[in-house]
Amino acid sequence: MSTEFLNTETDIVKVLKTIYDPEIPVNIYDLGLIYEVEVREEGKVKVVMTLTSPNCPVAESLPEEVYEKVLSVEGVKEVDLNLTFDPPWTKDMLSEEALLELGLL
Repeated sequence: MSTEFLNTETDIVKVLKTIYDPEIPVNIYDLGLIYEVEVREEGKVKVVMTLTSPNCPVAESLPEEVYEKVLSVEGVKEVDLNLTFDPPWTKDMLSEEALLELGLL
């Protein structure tokens, strides 16, 4: 993988860490809601994400915010955003940072 792709992926992760679930004071990346970030050639990015539940109150706005912010990253020209519930999100997907933030460690 070229340095350009690595820089783009790092920038995408940084921007994902600025998006917060309104009910939990932790960013969506550390919550484990982002299952995959794949930087492809020619500025195409694939993001696979989930929500804490299918009935999440931000089920429409959160994916849209992810789409818009990833698209705003320098070098990104196209975003293929896939929302999935397989596997379903569980607390086991929280990063160590999230566990500390929530006082679960």
